[in-house]
Amino acid sequence: MNNSQPRVIVETLIWRDYLELCKPRVVAVMLLTAVVGMCLASSSFPPLTIVISATLGIGLMASGAAAVNHVMDQNIDAKMARTQRRPLPQGKISETRALLFASCLSLSGIAVLIIGTNLLTAWLTLGALIGYALIYTMLLKRATPLNIVIGGIAGAAPPLLGWVAVTGQIEPDSLLLMLIIFAWTPPHFWALCLHKKEDYARAGVPMLPVTHGEQYTRLQILLYTVLMVLTTLFPFMTGMSGLVYLIGVTLLNLRFMQWAVRVFLAKEHAAPMAMFWYSVKYIMWLFVVLLVDHYIISLH
Repeated sequence: MNNSQPRVIVETLIWRDYLELCKPRVVAVMLLTAVVGMCLASSSFPPLTIVISATLGIGLMASGAAAVNHVMDQNIDAKMARTQRRPLPQGKISETRALLFASCLSLSGIAVLIIGTNLLTAWLTLGALIGYALIYTMLLKRATPLNIVIGGIAGAAPPLLGWVAVTGQIEPDSLLLMLIIFAWTPPHFWALCLHKKEDYARAGVPMLPVTHGEQYTRLQILLYTVLMVLTTLFPFMTGMSGLVYLIGVTLLNLRFMQWAVRVFLAKEHAAPMAMFWYSVKYIMWLFVVLLVDHYIISLH
């Protein structure tokens, strides 16, 4: 009994390491937006088989992309306090095993999407995987301070993928959902970059605070927040959503703007990180409000 106990602990730790490669918190937010995309694409609740297949397939492929990101960024991660305890920098998982794990996840995911949804969803999800794991991670992240702006296209794809899984086609409203996440990504991530500026500088990653300074980044956060607020009004303006969404998103936006102003004024050391954590809750609540509004409209 005593001999088997350490083995159980070791196996548990290994599974936790593999789970960490998947970035489960990030993937969970992505899947929430994807499921909302599926629901908004249908006047009633979409077929359960498609919801399950699309959620599983997108989740597997997103996890595969995250694992590739771990492999590609292991040298950078080793130099940053925020990431140096990840499995690869610590030597808990080898690069070969991580890539094999990523390949299994990705191939399983695309198979699920082809069988359970449609080819367009599978191809778009594959494109998002390549965009994040290869184009953003290997090229943009190391080449330009606009990395998160350009690379944000891949990260903004989940609601579009969910929509296409149900309808089989790309429609204006699905692109609008994608646009909201695209506009949200820069202020969300730059807030984190401000707080972790020294980490990125040490790792040689050209994030905006490193290349253009903190005050310039604070200004960009404020300007992109204004752009994001305007973007989030489009669903109401186009008739995609109603009054419930408008009230909910207005309240969320007021709080986001408050944080953006506090970050811009640079009087509080903790403001950037507090804004970052609020922005995570913000995007989740925004899509929940969209969903609630959609079904209230559908009932009428």
